[in-house]
Amino acid sequence: MDLSLPQIWLIVGLIMLLVELVSVLLVFVFFAIGALFTALLASIGLLPTIESQLIAFSVISLVSLFVLRKHAKRLLDNRGKHHEYNEFVGETALVIRDIPNNGHGKIYYRGAEWKAKSLTNTVIIAGSKVVIRRADGIVLIVEES
Repeated sequence: MDLSLPQIWLIVGLIMLLVELVSVLLVFVFFAIGALFTALLASIGLLPTIESQLIAFSVISLVSLFVLRKHAKRLLDNRGKHHEYNEFVGETALVIRDIPNNGHGKIYYRGAEWKAKSLTNTVIIAGSKVVIRRADGIVLIVEES
């Protein structure tokens, strides 16, 4: 079975997409774009030689990397932030381990213990009630109520 150059570029593009799925680098997708566009251009006859295909692959990959990477990273970063623990904001919790001014303590909220940090960098002693102001990963940022 002989593969044509457009078919090889198509396979390379699909492999790059699979590699991107298992990596977190957000780089391989741009090489996949380059390979898939090269396959398309070669299949319609615009890139007849391997040299022209290699040049097109390089140029398309680099242009897509420089033009789209910042937008793609911003999109992915924003997507993750919307799914943090925003439903906790404004809720009241109980401090069960002192929260130092520049460290973490513990609060009891919804039947579980959570790591907590003071919003104003002030000491909050155990037994105090706090209001959750935001989440930073799995750490809840709180303020004494």
